[in-house]
Amino acid sequence: MTAMLDAIRAHAAADPDGAAIDPCGEPPVSWKRLADLVEARTQELAAAFGNARPVALECDHSADAAVLELALLEAGVPVLSIPSFFTPEQRQHAIQSCGAQAVFAARPLTTAQRTQTAPVPLPRGTARITFTSGSTGTPKGICLSARHMLSVAGSVTEALGSRHAGRHLALLPPGVLLETVAGFFAAMLAGATWLCPPQARAGLENPFRPDFAAMLQTIRETDATSLILVPEYLGGLVAAMEASAARLPLLTLVAVGGARVSPELIERARAVGLPVRQGYGLTECASVVSIEDDGYAAPGSAGRPLSHVQVRIASDGEILIDGPMCLGAVGGEVPVGTLATGDLGRIDLHGRLWIEGRKSSLIVTSYGRNVSPEWVEAALLAQPGIAQAMVYGDGMPLPEALLVPAGPDSDLGAAVAAANAGLPGYAHIGAWHEAAHFTPDNGLLTGNGRLRRNAIAKAYLGGEPAFFTQLEAATVRERLRFMAIPQLQAGLAGAIDRSAYIAYLTQAWHHVRHTVPLLAAARERLAHRTDLAAALGDYVDEETGHDEWILADIAAADGDAQAVRASDPHPATRAMVQHAYEAIAHGNPAALFGMVFVLESVSVAMARRGASAVQQRLGLPGEAFTYLNSHGALDEEHMHFFASLVNGLADPADRGAIVQMARDMFRLYGGVFAAIPLGEPSLEAA
Repeated sequence: MTAMLDAIRAHAAADPDGAAIDPCGEPPVSWKRLADLVEARTQELAAAFGNARPVALECDHSADAAVLELALLEAGVPVLSIPSFFTPEQRQHAIQSCGAQAVFAARPLTTAQRTQTAPVPLPRGTARITFTSGSTGTPKGICLSARHMLSVAGSVTEALGSRHAGRHLALLPPGVLLETVAGFFAAMLAGATWLCPPQARAGLENPFRPDFAAMLQTIRETDATSLILVPEYLGGLVAAMEASAARLPLLTLVAVGGARVSPELIERARAVGLPVRQGYGLTECASVVSIEDDGYAAPGSAGRPLSHVQVRIASDGEILIDGPMCLGAVGGEVPVGTLATGDLGRIDLHGRLWIEGRKSSLIVTSYGRNVSPEWVEAALLAQPGIAQAMVYGDGMPLPEALLVPAGPDSDLGAAVAAANAGLPGYAHIGAWHEAAHFTPDNGLLTGNGRLRRNAIAKAYLGGEPAFFTQLEAATVRERLRFMAIPQLQAGLAGAIDRSAYIAYLTQAWHHVRHTVPLLAAARERLAHRTDLAAALGDYVDEETGHDEWILADIAAADGDAQAVRASDPHPATRAMVQHAYEAIAHGNPAALFGMVFVLESVSVAMARRGASAVQQRLGLPGEAFTYLNSHGALDEEHMHFFASLVNGLADPADRGAIVQMARDMFRLYGGVFAAIPLGEPSLEAA
């Protein structure tokens, strides 16, 4: 029996009817019921799987998933944790490289799908295999024992004290070690209620495009008293609170980790009443190594080390850790002795740990000064006008930066000047360049939000960037302006009524029915360029019939499809279509690819997310969302083809025409959305 089941039984004896797990929408699971479920499921799982080979979990937060996780721990069956944000390739790599024998994925989590993988030797005592995102895209599996994870969870509860054992809300994606150990396991040991709503309800259906308004609402509705956040989530939550009157007085703890947090963000968080404490940890240490105490005496520190570890600083500033460690990586050697973290830091006179950057990414300027890019990036990200930043410049007189604007009108020059004002002269940004967003989808961000520095440098700094990269960067502000349209935001949040949804589909039909004629017209004018003509022919084949999908969706949503067929387009829709025809007929016909870029990239980013939100809000059948769901999936494939196609265009005239058309289309397509009547959502949308 593990210390976890001992704790659950003790809570069941002391408070049998108290809520142990609350899925927020289904009945809570009491401590007595949890103890019974875990014990029964433990026997079943031990008989089905033994304890030699792992099983994989890739399921959303739920009470069933929590029981399964606890029972697997108790049964001694190793768990392979697969985060929802892993790519299919990363998922398959994880399953095969550790020899997972089965996968629990779909609810109800009563049966698992068996795999065809071969057994792989694992370190003795492995209870959990956590795959990092991998700095080169290939995840690395770290093996952890039950004893190690529970010792960390116990140290977390010891450091925080019993007053925070209230209602802990899980917001980090399922499968993330930090939430599992410091959130779920710590809550179970401490006797807290673990709140585990589905990610979509918490505004995190796509963890890299959070809906912070929904996140804020979920925290309020669940009466949460504690959270664990990564810096990106903290920043978004703070911004949502600053923009509203909403406050969260029930929260007693907001732990933030995963990356360095700027002191300015911590101060902003505390100004809106968030009891933020920064921490530090590593996968090899089963997550948390240190966390701030209640004193808040030094914003920006990662607090004092927990009782189970010892932390010291090497002569070159690297953080060294002694204490319980992982069992090693899958297929690797068991680590022995001190862990050299690769992180740079210092310990102050009060024993507090300060994180100051990464050893491997240090910049050495031509003046012989060492500069941590994370330090300068934190100063840049403290400026409201900057959404993302990557600092580079080894061997240059001053560091330089790639910057992503936070809004369509962000003054990046002023933001850089403000950041420089707080930095010593040798760390000033000497030059900067505007870039498009770094995301896991484009391979420039890891799954947990860290910059893929080598990949970004290859995309932007290794000579002239590929044209697709230039196109994204050249239109980033138009995209941000487009994304801010109220009708679009309402649709993504599901905050529209049925009439607004049908109005959107109506205008979609009016422009989609011109897709094939536009493609055909461009193909005719580009017939002498066989590569482009062939690509346009492929697009014609793919797009044929999509207008009929929309009419079918309208009928399934109880709209009048025939009336739509007989209607006239809104002037904004007519203007968008007419602009495309004129560009093909009287300008460079390659400009049509700028329209393709806008429509397909918007679809990839938003179609299925919007469909899910609207369907959930209105209760319409799945048949009413064929166009959005199917088009979103198709366009993900199309974008890879599109990127390779336009990267082959060397003529500056073609490139200029595509960029200009993309800018025009973000504006014109935005006008189509802005023209949709947007009243208050009706009762059917409540």
